Amino acid sequence: MVQLTRIYTKSGDKGKTALGNGTRVAKNDVRVEAYGTVDETNAVIGVARLHADGDVDEMLARIQNDLFDLGADLCTPGDGSDDNPERPALRITAKQTERLEAEIDQINEALDPLKSFVLPGGSALSAQLHVARTVSRRAERLIVELAGVETINAEAVRYINRLSDHMFVLARQANNGGKDDVLWKPGLTR
Repeated sequence: MVQLTRIYTKSGDKGKTALGNGTRVAKNDVRVEAYGTVDETNAVIGVARLHADGDVDEMLARIQNDLFDLGADLCTPGDGSDDNPERPALRITAKQTERLEAEIDQINEALDPLKSFVLPGGSALSAQLHVARTVSRRAERLIVELAGVETINAEAVRYINRLSDHMFVLARQANNGGKDDVLWKPGLTR
């Protein structure tokens, strides 16, 4: 376990930060933007957990841990193929994505069928999960942008894409299985 002894390092005072391999880049580098937005997603899920309990809270806790794995993956350049075998970088795995898919399928099975687009809202938990969904979509756009200019672990894109779907179905579950979803009414205020 790494023990942090200093809260501030002063090493970023000139607008640079260190990646997982020690390379220093600008704090607004697309890689830093990508893993920073993953961190933001994690923080939003932390707020959502204030309204969650039981299995939902446990699910969100696992996802928060996964998001630290994803941040570590994105923080370290490469796709894992050239990692030092004695000290490989932490990479998000297909198993983590598959767990999300299984949970999405299980949650979705019990939901009322969709009849319209769903507006963020309803219960406090649902509203927070919709915020997590939209922030994870922003993280996904940044990860895809990063993948367009550098080689990354392809599983990172798959994981973040599934995460936004997971947040959507979980938000619906938090609205009484979709019965209390706030539905979009096209042209309502014309």
